[in-house]
Amino acid sequence: MIPGDKSISHRSLIMGALAVGETTVTGLLEGDDVLRTASAMRALGATVERRPATGEPATWHVWGPGINGLSEPEDVLDMGNSGTGARLVAGLLSAYRFTSVLTGDASLRRRPMDRVIKPLSQTGATFTSRAGGRLPMTIVGGPLPMPLAYDSPIASAQVKSAVLLAGLHMPGITTVTEPSASRDHTERMFKHFGVKVECGPIAPGSSVYKVSIVGQPELTGRRIVVPGDPSSAAFPLVAALLVPGSEITLKNVGLNPLRTGLFDTLIEMGADITFANRREEAGEPVADLIVKASHLKGVKVPASRAPSMIDEYPILAVAAACAEGETRMEGLAELKVKESDRLSAMAIGLQACGVDARAEGETLIVRGNGKPPKGNATIAVNLDHRIAMSFLVLGLVAEQPITIDDEASIATSFPNFIQLMTDLGSAILRSNRP
Repeated sequence: MIPGDKSISHRSLIMGALAVGETTVTGLLEGDDVLRTASAMRALGATVERRPATGEPATWHVWGPGINGLSEPEDVLDMGNSGTGARLVAGLLSAYRFTSVLTGDASLRRRPMDRVIKPLSQTGATFTSRAGGRLPMTIVGGPLPMPLAYDSPIASAQVKSAVLLAGLHMPGITTVTEPSASRDHTERMFKHFGVKVECGPIAPGSSVYKVSIVGQPELTGRRIVVPGDPSSAAFPLVAALLVPGSEITLKNVGLNPLRTGLFDTLIEMGADITFANRREEAGEPVADLIVKASHLKGVKVPASRAPSMIDEYPILAVAAACAEGETRMEGLAELKVKESDRLSAMAIGLQACGVDARAEGETLIVRGNGKPPKGNATIAVNLDHRIAMSFLVLGLVAEQPITIDDEASIATSFPNFIQLMTDLGSAILRSNRP
């Protein structure tokens, strides 16, 4: 079973904490990233429970105090490896006059937070952090928080969501524009909870996207069904495309149109992917994916597609390594500031596996010869779950085994990855386990 969508899982817990009454969430991703957000909501005064406490199936229950009802945490909020959790919670905390401190693991403490600090500071909040806006970071909300009209220089769902979460607590209208539409899970969930939201291109035919909300709404608890995460589905999907004779069905996968760039690209490459049983859950489109082994060919992936598949480039690079011809992936600056520098990590890792791959500026170029590479390499994943899973998938088809130096990070987004892949017939061996 594909784990629940990570982006939606974070937002369901946060919105449940901001609503009055009970919010129930089924399908929540129970990876470390999302569990950190659950812990943060508890520390801020919401009640968050898993029922049953152990076992499956599970439903999460959240009782919140409502907008402006959260309370000062007694301790530092540790967001682990979660950049999404840290940035969204920073937006939330910026609206409260109390003092709070955010930190994370070694990887998260290297990631820049300036992109949210800059707009949130305009509300009157103050931030004290390490150089470059890096965690740990102290946040104190302003005495009279003001709504924003923020023109974001980048298309970033995290920046947009941080500003909108702050705006929920402020009188008047908060507006964010971005050069192109980033993931719209926040807007969809706001609508599900009853927030007044207007969003879309600023003019017919324009790529510039604008979203406005009316602050200080009365929110009540809702029922949320979290669809399967398309970013997680990407790993068994690509494995099925590459392993000869494979055919699998991935059920209940989210098909938000701002998240389907990988599927579009793989189909352009010749992938046999069928979308069945299309439906909608809590405002999000969902379908079952039927995937069959395919002969792939290299393509050019334009920079304009990056926002819809930014987390999927590592596994796309694996597919490209086994495809026939050159795949050119452009506009990947954002990959340099993920859990690791994914642009360099994929180029270096693929080269170690015998693949003709290189990074040029913001572009990743991979040239395959239509068959799996040699392999026979050990990959340093640098606390990055997507790098780890990508090279394990490549190892399934490489001529010789591929080893990753650390599997622990996989639990942040896909805790049952190895079990699921093993159930599908993969041979992933663990060594030196405690």
